[in-house]
Amino acid sequence: MILMVVKMSEEHYNQIVEQAKREFPLECCGLLAGSKIDDEILIKKIYPMRNTDQSSEHFTMDPKEQFVVLKKIRAEDLEVVGIYHSHPYTPSRPSDEDKRLAYDPHVVYGILSLKDREH
Repeated sequence: MILMVVKMSEEHYNQIVEQAKREFPLECCGLLAGSKIDDEILIKKIYPMRNTDQSSEHFTMDPKEQFVVLKKIRAEDLEVVGIYHSHPYTPSRPSDEDKRLAYDPHVVYGILSLKDREH
């Protein structure tokens, strides 16, 4: 098992938190772009995506939107290093569906829980 260190700025973390709050009660989702060097992943840019499922229990990213964003990421000389989504009502543990759909071993999967959020 290879351990990776993932580094994200507080600003990027706050962007994801704000997106999750804004899209509540739906799951938010997005891509993380950056670079991998040895055992370190550095997140340099957040790409919020639209949850086409419009669900609080699962998400799907629009393939056309993904294609546009992937072109931007490549143009910025970055790579997709992760995928994130929120859990509006449950802990930040991966659900069975999350585990089943986490098919890419080359990226990190982040889950932000709003279960105990302040109102």
